[in-house]
This record gives sequence, C-alpha cells and structure tokens, in this order.
Amino acid sequence: MRPSSSTVLGGRYALTDRIAIGGMGEVWKAKDRVLGRIVAVKILKEEYNGDPNFLQRFRAEARHTALLNHPGVANVFDYGEEEGSAFLVMELVPGEPLSNIIERRKTLDPDTVLNYIGQTARALAAAHAQGLVHRDVKPGNLIITPDNRVKVTDFGIARLADQVPLTATGQVMGTAQYLAPEQATGQTATGSSDIYSLGIIGYECLAGRRPFTGESQIAIALAQVNDPPPSLPEEVPEPVGALVMSMLAKDPKDRPATAGALATAVDAIRRGDVDAAVAAVPGMRPFLDLPDDDATEAIPPVRDEPTQLLTRGAVAGAAGAAAAEPAHPVTAELGVVGAPEDDDARPLPAPPEEDTGRRSPWAWLLPLMLVLALAAGLVWFFFLRDAEPVSREPSPTGTVSTSAVPGTPSPTPTPTPTQAEATAETVEVLAARYEGRPVDDVVQELSDLGFAVQREGRTSDEPVDTVLSLNPVGQVARGATVTVVHSTGPDTVTLPSGMVGRQAQPLIDEITALGVNITLYEEPTEDAEPGTVLRTEPIGGSTVRPGDTIQMWVAAERTAEPTPTPAPTEEPTSAPATTAPAPTTPAAEPTPTAQEG
Repeated sequence: MRPSSSTVLGGRYALTDRIAIGGMGEVWKAKDRVLGRIVAVKILKEEYNGDPNFLQRFRAEARHTALLNHPGVANVFDYGEEEGSAFLVMELVPGEPLSNIIERRKTLDPDTVLNYIGQTARALAAAHAQGLVHRDVKPGNLIITPDNRVKVTDFGIARLADQVPLTATGQVMGTAQYLAPEQATGQTATGSSDIYSLGIIGYECLAGRRPFTGESQIAIALAQVNDPPPSLPEEVPEPVGALVMSMLAKDPKDRPATAGALATAVDAIRRGDVDAAVAAVPGMRPFLDLPDDDATEAIPPVRDEPTQLLTRGAVAGAAGAAAAEPAHPVTAELGVVGAPEDDDARPLPAPPEEDTGRRSPWAWLLPLMLVLALAAGLVWFFFLRDAEPVSREPSPTGTVSTSAVPGTPSPTPTPTPTQAEATAETVEVLAARYEGRPVDDVVQELSDLGFAVQREGRTSDEPVDTVLSLNPVGQVARGATVTVVHSTGPDTVTLPSGMVGRQAQPLIDEITALGVNITLYEEPTEDAEPGTVLRTEPIGGSTVRPGDTIQMWVAAERTAEPTPTPAPTEEPTSAPATTAPAPTTPAAEPTPTAQEG
C-alpha cells in the first residue's frame, strides 16, 4: 500500500501530510474522524509489506510503547493492519527532532544539554522499569516541544529483557554513531546501553561533533569499542563534562547505575551540588579535581619533654645544686668608656673598705632568696598539694595516663570508656552517601549499622522513593533514630479519562475543581456538535500538578445561515428591517481563552 493524502486507514484515520520517513516506516499527520483529533500515523514502508519479520517488529513497537505511561514518551492510541501493511496511531507531538536543532545550532549551552539529558533519562527510567530497552536512542528519536519538553519516540527495535529477541544471534540493531560497545560486539543490550547512547548525544550537543567517526559504519562501531572519547572543549563546565564522560565508559559497570541515578545527578549539578551528583554517579569522580576523602596528612610530632617521676632525693639534690652555684654579680665591673688619653688619666681610687661592707650582703642574699623560693615551690608541688597520678613511662606526646603513683594505694577506679571505645560507639553518617538512592536500600544499610530508622515521605520532583535527606548527620551514636526523608513524587492529580467527545463545560468545571488551569481553543468543525471537546493536551487520564495548564480544543458554534430576502415588488424606500448575521470568525487561528482553576 502506498500512502497518500487521500488514504483513509481503518475507515477512520484520514492522512493529510507526510511528516517524516524513518528506517521502517513513514510518519503522516492524520485526522481521527471518530474523535475529531489530530494524530500521527506511522505506516510500514511499502517495501516491507508482507514481510513477517517487519510486521512482527511493528507489532512489538505497538505493544512496547503501550506499556509506558510517562509524559516523556509519546502515547500510542491504536494499531491496525490493512492490505498487508501495518500502521501505528500515536500522539502528535508538536516540535522538532533534536537532530534538527543540532544541525541548525551546532552546539547547545550546558544547562540546556543537562535539561534534555535529565528528561530523557527519566523517560528511559520508566521504560527500564518495565524491562524495556530502547536500543536506538539518538537525536532523531527525541522530539523537543516548543516549551523545551522532551518526548522519546520510536521504540521500533526495542526489546523486553525477558523476551526472545527479534534479531538473529550476532546481528547488530541500532545506529552506529550512537551504539554502545556491547551492542557493537553483538552482546545483549541493557538499560546501560541506552545511557551510553544518551551520553553520545550529550557529547555531540556540547562539542558540536560526535566523539567517534569513521569512513564506514563498521569503522565507527569499532571506534566505539576500542577508542577513548576525545576531551570535551575547555569551556564545558567540569561537572557537566565529568557526567557525560562517565556515561561513555566502555565498561557498563563504570556508567551511571540506572537512568534514575543519572537524572538525580543531573538535578544535583543544575543546583550546584557536585557532591550529591558524585554520590549518585560515582563514575564522575575520576574526571573531577576533588580531594581524596581517604587521604591522611602526616602531622609532625610535638617536641616536648616527657613527664618523669621525681623522688624526694631528686628534689633535694636539685635544691642543693642550685644553692651551690656561684652567685652572679648584680652589677658587672666595667671599664671606663670614652676616657681621655692624657697624662692625667689614671685608674679611679678603690672605694673605702666600709662602703664595700655595706653593699656586699645583697650580692649573695638576693640569689639565695631566689633559690630558696624555688626549692619551696618544688617541695609544695610534689609533697604538700594533692597528689596527681603521674605516668611511670614517658609519653612521646606529653599526655598523662591514668595510672597511680607507685607505692600509693588507690581505690578501684570506675571504668570509663576510652577514646577508641567511644569512637566505636558512633558512626559517621554522610548525607551525600545516601541522598538520591532508593529509600529501601538506604533504610537497610542504616539498620545494618545499628540505627533505628524512621521514614518520612515528602512531595518532590524527584522520582518516587528517592532519598531526599537524612537527620541527624555527622557522628551519630549507634541505636539513635535516623529519619530518612524520601520523595513521594510531585503533588499531582489525574485528569478525567475519555475527555474527547464530551461536552466542554461540565468537563471544564471538573478539571478546574482539581486546581488545573485550562487554555480553551474554539475550532470550527462540521464533524462534531458545538461545545464538544475535540482534543486535549495532555490527553485524558494523564497526571499533572495543581496549577499546571492544559490545552483544550472545543468545537465552535456554527454561524447561522443568512435568511434570503424575497424580491420586492416595488422599489424599496429604506433598508430592510432584518438583522444581518454576525461576521464569521476566521478559522485559521483559533483564539485561546484561559480558564483558571
């Protein structure tokens, strides 16, 4: 079957414009004649008509995408087969592929790249949670909407982890430029393979080129397996470059553990918390200039005299030795300075004997008093004051141990914990080690360390059951209660299901009662009654937050046909008395009106 603008599939979907041509099929814009909404229809290429393998792949894409209910994945509405071909009816996503944006702008700013990586990672996390691996993550399969939202499309070669593969053993599926090393060597693709492909996209957006090139697809695939990626430009911030390079690790074990952990690291980098990003993706550390937490700096020993035990004999000997020392003169005898050299110069006469006798007692009395005072102080310190326990063994750091003075009976001491024992009773709790991880894993680890753990849920943009914070942190005594705050997801509401085809006003009242705003568009149509909902964005049953705005297209009121005026029998003298119909509103651009919730 060759599709054209006159083709109607399933008696329902009227093709209007071709949007794109992919590897397996063509994508057309179409109108659903039953619900009146505009959809995208992917049709298997004519050359694959009747090929059971490609039909099976097409059916697999329909089943795989239908498993996912995530705002980052394009919704599947219907599937059908006709004249040996197959078609897939999907949500029509406004916007353009990321490949077009890269081709036009060459490079993107780091924050925009992080935004795209984070949104794509969350969509992939939803797929991986269902056991679904995309296997062909590339810019052409990421649609960027006008409000910078990412939609992942084309699960045509995806496979479930527990499903028999559609490809033969050793056959490679995917695009060589974005192929993970394990895929290039024919191994089974995993969620980590999608993360590697997303890393190639991040590198291309930052550097303006792909990390691996070659003259053929085989050469590129070999480069993916053997060559390290070139360095990113210097203007790329270090944390951003470290995250992308960790995604491009050859060994899947060195990449982010999950797509959810990758999204957590992206959020941490965007808010400037590099430590939390490294905790979520440890593979970033080799690419960051961070201090080694385990490094121990050598501290030179404090030079000090060791404490020694002094006996009474030693004290007395010290006092006697001090007393035996010769007294220093108070005033030294100095020669005359600057005396004139003439015949009259001669030594001064010696002072009278009686003067020497008057000054001599101070020359020996003052030193003796100092020695006696020093000896009295030593005697008081060692014998008269309360005895301090002194260590028999000298300590190299000058600290005093708790042993008693030899020969002095002491009561049995009350046992007190030593510093080592006290340290063993506390555990260091680092918030960065646990934030961003699944709450069940964190609770188990803390329980194993001897803590009583209490959970506390809190609304957050982080994935459900992701740890947000801990309290207390630092040195925490074993047995203490540690509160683990985890995400319960954003504060969301669910839109009513089956909104298309219902009357708008009751539906508007129902939605605004949830706190959700509505931008209303009136669209002229002959296929639905006035006031009927034609389509919404997002679709019915989607999850949104209070305060968000959804778009709703409603069939406009039909303009009244003008009443024909009978031909007059004579010349009229004045204008007819009938009222002219209201001017018809142009249908090209419907006018939106906002409904606030």
